[in-house]
Amino acid sequence: MQDNRKALVLFSGGQDSTTCLAWALDRYAEVETLAFDYGQRHRVELDCRNTVRAQIAAQFPAWAGKLGADHLLDLSLLGQISDTALTDERAIELQANGLPNTFVPGRNLLFLTFAATLAYRRGASVLVGGMCETDFSGYPDCRDNTMKALQVALSLGLDAPMTLETPLMFIDKAATWRLAESLGGDALVKLIVEETHTCYLGERGELHAWGHGCGHCPACALRAKGFERYKAGA
Repeated sequence: MQDNRKALVLFSGGQDSTTCLAWALDRYAEVETLAFDYGQRHRVELDCRNTVRAQIAAQFPAWAGKLGADHLLDLSLLGQISDTALTDERAIELQANGLPNTFVPGRNLLFLTFAATLAYRRGASVLVGGMCETDFSGYPDCRDNTMKALQVALSLGLDAPMTLETPLMFIDKAATWRLAESLGGDALVKLIVEETHTCYLGERGELHAWGHGCGHCPACALRAKGFERYKAGA
């Protein structure tokens, strides 16, 4: 049954956010999308997302009428104060605290705060994000407890209920591929493989069975392993 609320999806143009966009379009009466330019090395994702949005509208007529405006916010200040492998040209490695140096402190906290501000102005009361604490790199701002606390803080701070949906929170990457298939069939899986971007290094050369990417960064490794298990039925 369709939910008549309006949703705003944090849509980077990657596998997870594309699956979340399909999930939202399958449920809500109207869906808008939002991305952030924060000086990320893999900024090519911002170009991919335009293609993905266009292809979703073209290939899925039932969703096309629900897909509303797209927004891109400049958060270059975040890149300026970050010292990470996602915003600087450096090798990806684990830090002394056990987190990979691809962790951008405060990124999801800022993203969702800005998203809630935009949603309030646009009449949306649902935020949808691809955060996951099952197959992930250990980022603390992807955990369910963080999301629950932030939902409360945003709702209180805006004096308006703001629901934060994270449909991928407790599933692994293989299940994320299966979810995409259940929502849009082989056509959506093919679109995700060919047009979305996940690679931290911004590699868009070779097209692997699981998509474009360097094949060895943490994001590629998770995506490739998940696709292999998905195809094997695991």
